[in-house]
Amino acid sequence: MPVTAAKSATVLEAAVLMKQQGKGALLVVDGTRLIGIFTERDIVFRVVAAGRDPKDTRLAEVMTPQPQTIHPNKPFLHALRIMHEGGFRHLPVVENDWPLGVLSARDALDDDLYELRADLAQRGDERD
Repeated sequence: MPVTAAKSATVLEAAVLMKQQGKGALLVVDGTRLIGIFTERDIVFRVVAAGRDPKDTRLAEVMTPQPQTIHPNKPFLHALRIMHEGGFRHLPVVENDWPLGVLSARDALDDDLYELRADLAQRGDERD
């Protein structure tokens, strides 16, 4: 289940939720319908760099409204292509306006990172 918040939530509330869940993005919802996305980059560029107070700024003011989405039946490579062409790192997975999750560009690295960690662990064992 994706991390979600209402558009009336503050940036501070959203940031705390993102930290608790270990996520770089959250989906902004109106009831069960996706209306926006809010990311770590939004915190930096649209809030901190803009001099806004995270305690008083609502997500509705700084989210990306109506983000591009992908249907869960589409292949992951298609999602990566959409992110690359759109210049963003997170892509909501939505079916019938219902947010199911968020794909991240980092997801593409998961298998490679696992292999790298395993390789590094093996090399570490060889050095002992």
